[in-house]
Amino acid sequence: MKYSTKYSDAIHILAYIHLFKGTDLSSDRIAQSVETNPAYVRRIMSDLRIAGLIESQRGKPNPKLTKEPNEISLLDIYASVEKDQHLLHADKKTNPNCLIGGNIQTVLEETYDVLQKKIEQEMSAISLQSIIDGIQVEANH
Repeated sequence: MKYSTKYSDAIHILAYIHLFKGTDLSSDRIAQSVETNPAYVRRIMSDLRIAGLIESQRGKPNPKLTKEPNEISLLDIYASVEKDQHLLHADKKTNPNCLIGGNIQTVLEETYDVLQKKIEQEMSAISLQSIIDGIQVEANH
């Protein structure tokens, strides 16, 4: 099963922009840190720009956060790159003639909606700054 890393990559990019401000912040340089290609970094940065989390100018490798890291929540970042995607998904292809297959989708979707709300509430309480602080602590070990 393939899962998206856009969210973690977006957090990575924002932390990189903050920690390395004043240096080479080109998509090529950031892509080296993420270990991906520059076009992918530019797509994520475009989402972050549209969401108002960064500002940048085409052709100038100097993106900036629009807010302090303690004012950017993990939910803000998630919403910018994953849009309306939920974290959990029920299998839509189950046997409707089976007791479980015919009923599990509705039950799981209701359960997942409750979990999604709780997760989003937790994500809104965690700031980019706490991630940056954690990175710095780990780097000093």
